[in-house]
Amino acid sequence: MSTTASPRTRRHGTPSPLRARIGRQVAERLDNNPAAKKAKVSGAQIYYIPGYLSDRDCDMLMTKMDEGSRRSTLLSDSSDPDFRTSDSCDLDRWSPDIHAIDERLSMLLGIPAENGETIQGQRYSPGQQFRAHHDFFHESQSYWEAMKAQGGQRTWTAMIYLNDVEEGGSTWFPQAGIRVKPERGLLLIWNNMALDGSPNENTLHEGVSVTKGTKYIVTKWFREGAWIR
Repeated sequence: MSTTASPRTRRHGTPSPLRARIGRQVAERLDNNPAAKKAKVSGAQIYYIPGYLSDRDCDMLMTKMDEGSRRSTLLSDSSDPDFRTSDSCDLDRWSPDIHAIDERLSMLLGIPAENGETIQGQRYSPGQQFRAHHDFFHESQSYWEAMKAQGGQRTWTAMIYLNDVEEGGSTWFPQAGIRVKPERGLLLIWNNMALDGSPNENTLHEGVSVTKGTKYIVTKWFREGAWIR
């Protein structure tokens, strides 16, 4: 994991005392967890835990993703056909193996399980990518009213790398100044909100194109309220 100097946090949306409180509580919990390491950036709250998932769990998740993958989609429209070219798989949160991982992530962050979306797997073959984007919902977009009714804004993201990648496939935060290389079992966690609870533009990130090998990750997004699918 490499870091560089980062710009000041920018406001991008409406501040929220609820989201600010969630951010403080999760950050305090992670700061007190000896396994969690805080990235040395000033523009965003980013943490990582090496070796979070076992080889068995990583292999199990990759197998399930291969069995149920589909072309990845976007919530908002994009004129760029190459914006997101990966394959995705929504994992059954009630299957015993998935449910254990799901609950463990919720307990790690201290966020109620009902606030968490279904864990989604993403697979990147050579040449596939996800261009720079935010995980938070843009409140000016047409989809915001629907998302607000389904649990509201996304607060924290938890992403786990399931395998090492031969070349490419890093996760790059250009404004926060951090680039993360895929590492089997590594958990990457970040707060999509700024300290005042408004969407943090510095969490812009990109799934850089894989040049050799295949990249497998799973991602879980947490909402400010109970997620209603």
